[in-house]
Amino acid sequence: MRVALFGYQTWGHRTLKALLSSPHEVVLVVTHPRSDHAYEKIWSDSVAELAESHGVPVLLRSRPEDLVVPLKEADPDIIVANNWRTWLPPDVFSSPRHGTLNVHDSLLPAYAGFSPLIWALINGETEVGVTAHMMDASLDGGDIVLQRSVPVGPHDTATDLFHRTVDLIGPITVDALGLIESGRARLVPQDRSRASFFHKRSIEDSRIDWRWPAEDIERLIRAQSDPYPNAFTFRGEEKIRVVKASVSDGRYGGTPGRIFIREGDGVVIVAGADARTGRNHGLVVERIRLDDNTELLATEYFRPLGGYLA
Repeated sequence: MRVALFGYQTWGHRTLKALLSSPHEVVLVVTHPRSDHAYEKIWSDSVAELAESHGVPVLLRSRPEDLVVPLKEADPDIIVANNWRTWLPPDVFSSPRHGTLNVHDSLLPAYAGFSPLIWALINGETEVGVTAHMMDASLDGGDIVLQRSVPVGPHDTATDLFHRTVDLIGPITVDALGLIESGRARLVPQDRSRASFFHKRSIEDSRIDWRWPAEDIERLIRAQSDPYPNAFTFRGEEKIRVVKASVSDGRYGGTPGRIFIREGDGVVIVAGADARTGRNHGLVVERIRLDDNTELLATEYFRPLGGYLA
């Protein structure tokens, strides 16, 4: 089939790479200009450069403006979208005879929208994955063509999950296109009662709230693994990024955020909105990073103990 790609960053790059190696012909690529957004500078393989190196026409757009004519001239049989960051209007996504196949890195209908792997890890999901679905006017809401999943381990970081799921993109895209082209695609409507929608993450979303249970904070720290902006807190005026932590063996009572006691290889911070009851585990902070990128053992940094993180 003749394919137009709408894609961005490494997700779009992997999609384009798979398409260029497939029997399909890529006739047009539409991608976003480079961004200074903290999350959009990560995994930023250039879709434009890959397309240009293969002689594929490229259009740079922040939003899907003035695309009806170029699409008509390119005459694709289908659009494939992956990590396109803005809404596509019906006159764009429905213009090819097979419509638009969107590839999204969650197991829809859950985690529609932005940063699904990070949100899924924070929320303690046991599996994540990739969905290839037909685009309609709703956000990530069209009928499902294929889904593939991978398990989430107890020590996995968002970086681990990125590498596992990004490897699914090429195969699921090519396989879904094969089903559509042959007429063998069995479209499965999404159960919208199970849908959840998540916003784009910003730096503020990485701030640790010590009223959360320690288990949730520990997952937040794994979800904000390098190269993502790390989870952070403040000790007085000093910003501290937490790069390694675990849930304490013991149970500790008091006020959330209290720098309390050494345990194992780290220092326990009291956690949980009901920490006063003494029934909660704390968070054992093991390694921290300062704004000058100095990395320290928590046992070296928290001398003396006492005081609060905010």
